[in-house]
Amino acid sequence: MLIPGTNKKNTVAAEIKNHSSSPQGRPLLLGTLVRLRWFALAGQTIAVLFVAYGLNYPLPLLECLVLIGVSASLNFALSLKFGLSHRPTTVLAATQLAFDNLQIAGLLWLTGGLQNPFSLLLLAPVSVSATILPRRETAMVGALALTIVSLLALSHRDLPWDPQMSFDLPTFYVTGVWVALVCGIIFVTIYANRVAHEARQLSDALSATELALSHQQHLSALDGLAAAAAHELGTPLATITVAAKEMQSDVSDGALVEDLRLIVEQAARCRSILTRLRNLDSEENSPFMAVPVSELFGELSRPFAHLDKNVKIELEGDPKDQPMIVRHAGLLHGLGNLIENAVQFAHREVVIIASWDEQNLTVTITDDGPGYPADLLPRLGEPYLKTTAPGRTDARSSEIAGLGLGVFIAKTLLVRSGASISFSNKHPSAANQSNAQVHLRWPRSVLQA
Repeated sequence: MLIPGTNKKNTVAAEIKNHSSSPQGRPLLLGTLVRLRWFALAGQTIAVLFVAYGLNYPLPLLECLVLIGVSASLNFALSLKFGLSHRPTTVLAATQLAFDNLQIAGLLWLTGGLQNPFSLLLLAPVSVSATILPRRETAMVGALALTIVSLLALSHRDLPWDPQMSFDLPTFYVTGVWVALVCGIIFVTIYANRVAHEARQLSDALSATELALSHQQHLSALDGLAAAAAHELGTPLATITVAAKEMQSDVSDGALVEDLRLIVEQAARCRSILTRLRNLDSEENSPFMAVPVSELFGELSRPFAHLDKNVKIELEGDPKDQPMIVRHAGLLHGLGNLIENAVQFAHREVVIIASWDEQNLTVTITDDGPGYPADLLPRLGEPYLKTTAPGRTDARSSEIAGLGLGVFIAKTLLVRSGASISFSNKHPSAANQSNAQVHLRWPRSVLQA
């Protein structure tokens, strides 16, 4: 990504990468898993005691209480060793959820297997895993649950029931329960994990957007700070200049004359530098004042003037009615990012066409390089894209197939400024979908507000 007028591209990109990747490593507090397990153990204990003493059904009570006690011991051990505020790694979290599945499986094996209506609880650890863990760990927990369901369908003890009444579910019904649980586990593993994964990606990408915007705002603040410093230093510098000139009039010759002349010259040079700094916040160039479209795009294109690629700006509209755009950090960063992307992949030229009427300002940014991959065009502007197009090994495919945060951040910031944005290829029928284009449209009332 590029912040116009700076060399912080690599620093910002590295911070965004670290910021967006770190939350997925330790997704959940240990206290949350421990509390969920205590809630499950309380329900298991109540259910076992109710069946044994409330209904007076024959039940392997001791074995069930031993399994519940083992799970309670695990809770105590984890709490004492790590503390409830600890964030477990994905491996440790997945191991705990696998243990929960095995503990539930043990209770179900003792109490009727899939004939037990509580067999539905095998979905609980899979659901938690699908919500908080990456795909690999979730797939492992889901595979364990599928294995458990299949084994329980084949082997289990009798369901606790009234000894005076016969109870024997038909095999066809048990098979239906097995099919339902298998479908439920697969659905939760794939669908819920996918939804949670996309939600995490969007959250991380929005955080990265805020980080990039924060950098741009810091740069804008530096402009104001420089102007303020120039204003404060102007008075003492003027005093030094006056004093040096008065001393010059009192000294006629000697080495002191040369020293005084040097002081006056350097004071004049400092005054010139301070004047330029003060103009950073002048009415013409203040980052929070309105500027014409041509001036804005001229400024955004200036950082690329040293490259061997031509950035051409074309204006289509009445020059006397040229829109005045209020500059702000989000608009500057979003447009600068799109222009930088076009320059990066252009062969020789980037063309920026700005046209306007009484209602709207329309901007098209076109480069003469390889276009966007056709399979990604409908999803450009989403974070974390991957191309599946065969044969696309050019730099633009590799760039977009990475984190994809640059285009996402630019689109997010520009949409906040009131723009509608779309992506296309100027020559979609060409073999490599050449000449990428970005189309932007703003209502003039929004830009000038």
